[in-house]
Amino acid sequence: MPTRNPHPKLALIPVALLFATGCTAMGGGAGDDGGDGTVTLSFANSYTTNHPHTRCGIQAVADKINEQDNGVTIETFPNSQLGGDAARFTSVVSGDVDMDVQGSSALAASYAPVGVLDMAYAFDDADHLFQFFDSPGATELKENFARETGTRILDAWYFGMRHFSANKPIREPADLQGLRMRYADSPIYLENAKAVGASATAVAFEEVYLGLQQGIIDGQENPIATIAEMSFDEVQSHVSLSGHQTGSQLIVVNENSWRKLSAEQQQALTTAVRQTRVENRTCMEDEEEKVLGEWRENNGPTVVEDVDRDAFATRAEDYFNRTLSGEQLTLYQQVREFAK
Repeated sequence: MPTRNPHPKLALIPVALLFATGCTAMGGGAGDDGGDGTVTLSFANSYTTNHPHTRCGIQAVADKINEQDNGVTIETFPNSQLGGDAARFTSVVSGDVDMDVQGSSALAASYAPVGVLDMAYAFDDADHLFQFFDSPGATELKENFARETGTRILDAWYFGMRHFSANKPIREPADLQGLRMRYADSPIYLENAKAVGASATAVAFEEVYLGLQQGIIDGQENPIATIAEMSFDEVQSHVSLSGHQTGSQLIVVNENSWRKLSAEQQQALTTAVRQTRVENRTCMEDEEEKVLGEWRENNGPTVVEDVDRDAFATRAEDYFNRTLSGEQLTLYQQVREFAK
């Protein structure tokens, strides 16, 4: 992949200016980096070049834009080339990176309510996710996020349903008792563990395979594609299709970078990201079916399909309705309304 020196930090525009005409009506001028109307945007992510989010997501957007010859070029930087998740979003805020793909639980460190999108059983499935994300409630969320961070959310992509793996089947909340389940060390994920009745053990992602192999942890939770990519299926005998989290990734762009684009260029980028939403979801779902088929045919881990998702979901909804408050509770209840 190409290398690129990050451009100088850009001061965040004042909030009053940012919302002078309303977040949804903001249009960039004809400003540019080189004085000739051309703009080059860096688009970073943490996934390998073979991951569906890279192949069918980030690179797909870059290809759509680059082939238009409309004065915008996108350079992609996969595999954490421009830093890990937390560092990259800091770089997007400062303007050292133009665009990024981030999970809402990571973005919640900058604006807490957005973390609701990653809460256990907040969404029933991908259709529910996108139905909410195209609603007025999501528009308000994006406006508030932009106001607080100086970055805007262009869209959401489907990351896959997260499932449990362990050396035993997990069919109901009681089956989690006594298991040390690896969860990401973030407030949202640790709350998710409590919501479904799991005992969370925080282990760095890079150390999960060794932790499972050595018995330091008993199980973990991730989408099917990630379980396969990281070879967790080599050290786990069962994968239980709990679907306890509808994974999503948010495409974020620095506001100053956005405002360098003309209205036509902004529309082209928005359209490319939105069109890729469908392609990306198909790619993720195809990869999941491919992996599950290979496991079933090649004596991989036992795929447990008779999981009582209602039992898990009811427990999670009761937990979040009791523990959330303020903007988080309002947003959570808005999300759940779309499931009713």
